[in-house]
Amino acid sequence: MLSGRSEGVGRLKVGREHSPGRVADRDRSQKAKEPPVSPATLAMLAALPILLGGVLLVGFRIPAKWAMPIVYVTAVVIALGVWNMPVVDVAASTIQGLFTTFDLLLIIFGAILLLNTLERSGGVTAIRRSFHDISDDRRVQVVIIAWLFGSFIEGAAGFGTPAAVAAPLMVAMGFPAAGAVMLGMMIQSTAVTFGAMGTPILVGVNGGVVGPEFTAAIAAAGVTLPEYVRAVAVRAAGLHAITGTIMPVLMVVMMTRFFGARKSWTEGVSIVPFALFGGLAFTVPYFLTAWLIGPEFPSLLGGLIGLAVVSTAARRGFLLPKDTWDFPSSNQWPSEWVSDLEVGPKDEGEHPEMSAGKAWIPYLLLAILLVLSRLREFPWFDVHPELWFGDMLRSFTIEWAEIFGTTVTASTQPFYLPGTLLIAVVGITALLHRMSAAAVGKAFVDSTRVLVGAGIVLVFTVPMVRVYINSGVNSSGLESMPLEMAGWVADTVGGVWPLFAGVTGALGAFIAGSNTVSNLMFSAFQHGVAARLAMSSAMIVALQAVGAAAGNMIAIHNVVAASATVGLLGREGATLRKTILPTIYYLTVIGVLGLIAVYVLRITGPLG
Repeated sequence: MLSGRSEGVGRLKVGREHSPGRVADRDRSQKAKEPPVSPATLAMLAALPILLGGVLLVGFRIPAKWAMPIVYVTAVVIALGVWNMPVVDVAASTIQGLFTTFDLLLIIFGAILLLNTLERSGGVTAIRRSFHDISDDRRVQVVIIAWLFGSFIEGAAGFGTPAAVAAPLMVAMGFPAAGAVMLGMMIQSTAVTFGAMGTPILVGVNGGVVGPEFTAAIAAAGVTLPEYVRAVAVRAAGLHAITGTIMPVLMVVMMTRFFGARKSWTEGVSIVPFALFGGLAFTVPYFLTAWLIGPEFPSLLGGLIGLAVVSTAARRGFLLPKDTWDFPSSNQWPSEWVSDLEVGPKDEGEHPEMSAGKAWIPYLLLAILLVLSRLREFPWFDVHPELWFGDMLRSFTIEWAEIFGTTVTASTQPFYLPGTLLIAVVGITALLHRMSAAAVGKAFVDSTRVLVGAGIVLVFTVPMVRVYINSGVNSSGLESMPLEMAGWVADTVGGVWPLFAGVTGALGAFIAGSNTVSNLMFSAFQHGVAARLAMSSAMIVALQAVGAAAGNMIAIHNVVAASATVGLLGREGATLRKTILPTIYYLTVIGVLGLIAVYVLRITGPLG
C-alpha cells in the first residue's frame, strides 16, 4: 500500500463510467452548464473548509479534536449544497478516507510503541549516554543530536516524534527547556518530507492527487502513478538538499543568539565548517537515496549515515574549532528558559547499563526489514520474483471495490505497512533486551493513549480530504473543489506561482500539524495550478511537499506536543516567534529555486 508501485492509498479507479477529460458519463450533459456563481466565489467556497480550520485552530485555539469534525461537516455541506455531489459518493469518499486513516494510525502506533519500548528497556538511556561521550561542546551536540539523530528518528517514525525524543534528551543533557523545544521544532524541516518511511509522499501526495481528473491526465500522458510519485520525491529531495544543508548552521547560531550568555549570533561562527559538514553528511545520502531507491528511506538512511560519519569525525576532532561553547550556568538562566517540571530520565529502564550498540539494533533491524520489503522498488536490483519479501507481505489485501455502487475503491495492505514492521521489531526488541511482560505492557498502554488522541483528529481530517478531492463527481457542471480553486489561483497569480506553492504547503502544515495532511489537502490543488499554467506538475507538487515540511517548524500542534514533553506548556508563542525565522528562510529559498527550475532550468515532466 505504501509502495511506490501501489495505485495509491484509498485509490479511486477509473472504470466504465469515466473517460479521459470527463468525470462520469452520467454527468456529461451537466458539465456543459455555466457555473451558477463566479469563479472567485467558487474558489472562496472551496477554500472555506481549510480557512475555517485555520480560524478555529489558530484564531480561537479550539482543539483539533473539536475543530476537525466541524471542518468535515462544512466540507460535506458545501459538496452537497454547492457542488451537488451525490450523497452516496460523499459516503463512499468518507469510507475511502477511513481506510487511509487506518494506515496512518498503524504507522503512528508502531513508531511510538518502538520508542516507548526502548525507553522501558533502557535503550534510550544507552543512546543518550553514547552522545555524552562524543563532545562537551553544545554546538557539536546540536549537530549530532538535534540535526542527525533527530532526522533519523523523523525518517523512522515521523509525526512529531523527533521533538518528543530529542527535546527531553537535550534537557537531560543540560540544555534549557526552551532551547530544546526550539531546536526540536527545527529538526522538523528537511527530514519531514520523507518522515515515517516516506509517509508524506506515499500517503500524502499519493492519496492527495488521486482523483478522476488526475487519473485521466496521467493515463493520457502515458505516466504511471509510481513514476509520478518518484518524480515528486526526487524533485523534493533536490530542493531540500540545497536548502536544508544550511539548517545545522541556523540551529547553532539561533542557539547562541537566544540562549547564550552574550546573546550573540557570531558565537556560532567558529563551528560553521563542522555544521556544514554535518549538513552535507545528511543531505548527500538523503538525495542519493531518493534518486536511486525511492521515497521510503532518504531521511532514515541520511540520518543513519550522517550519524556514523559525523560522530566518527567529531571523536577525531575533524573541523572542530579550538574553542568550546556552553550555556551560562543554570542558576543564571531566566525563568522563561526553564520548565516547572523536572525533566530527565526519571526511569532509565530495566537495563540502564545496556551498550549503545545493543540499543541501536532495533533501528538497524527496522531499516533492514524495510529495505527487504521494498527491494522490488529499487530500479538497479533484479532477482527472481519468487524471492520478493515485499510481494509476500502485499499478498494480503483488504479492499472495498466500488463502494455503494460508486467508482470509489478503497484498499489497504496491512502487512506491508511500515507500522506492521515497526510492531514486529518491537516484539524482537522485547526478546533481545530481555524485557519483562509488565514493561512491554506499559509501553503498549502508553502508546495506545497517544493513538486515541491522534485517531480522533485523523478520523475526520482524512475523510474530509477525500470528499474534497472526489467532489468532481457531481451534477453541477463543476470540477472538484481543489481544481476550481486552482483555476482561480492560476488566473489570478499567474506565472509566479512557484514562489507561492511552498507557502501553501506550509499553511496546510501550520493548520493541520502534519506534512502528510497538508499534502493530502493541497496536492490535487497544486497539480491543478500546474496544469493550468503548463508547468511540471511534479515540480509544483514537490514545492508543496517541501513547503509543508518547512511549515512543521511553526505547526501549533507540534509546538504544543514538543513543549509538553519538557513541561513547558503555555509558552508556545515564544517558540513560534523564534521558529518563524528558519521557516521564512526555507520558504524564500525554495520559492526562488522553484522559479529557477521552471524558467531557467526549464525542468519538465512528468505531466509538464
